[in-house]
Amino acid sequence: MQKKILIVDDNSDLLHSVIFSLQRLDLKKEKEFLRAESGKECLKIVEKQKPDLILLDIMMPKMDGWQVATKIKENKKWRDIPIIFLTAKRDKMSIETGSASAVDYVCKPFDAEDLMKRIDKAIKQSKKK
Repeated sequence: MQKKILIVDDNSDLLHSVIFSLQRLDLKKEKEFLRAESGKECLKIVEKQKPDLILLDIMMPKMDGWQVATKIKENKKWRDIPIIFLTAKRDKMSIETGSASAVDYVCKPFDAEDLMKRIDKAIKQSKKK
């Protein structure tokens, strides 16, 4: 069964690029890549499809990644979904906060192979729980 990876970013070009890069590396077609262009859209998808992992941007209008992550972690049905922040925020405070509230924190620009390894590791670790 395919693992559902939800990628959330308000930049549609970046969303397309991330999905394209990861699909290229998913040689066995083990993953289905879902997309959301806002925090609100992310929560709707999580409710309908409960992804196996969320790649979440922090800097988004209306509802930022911090708010989305908080809403997910507050919900008993969703709190076990691993979140990886994929963001341009590189300041120490953001990295420390993000590392505490997510399973991983990846800065843009990113290396697709490294990101895929982190995704696989996070999914494996969440299965053990």
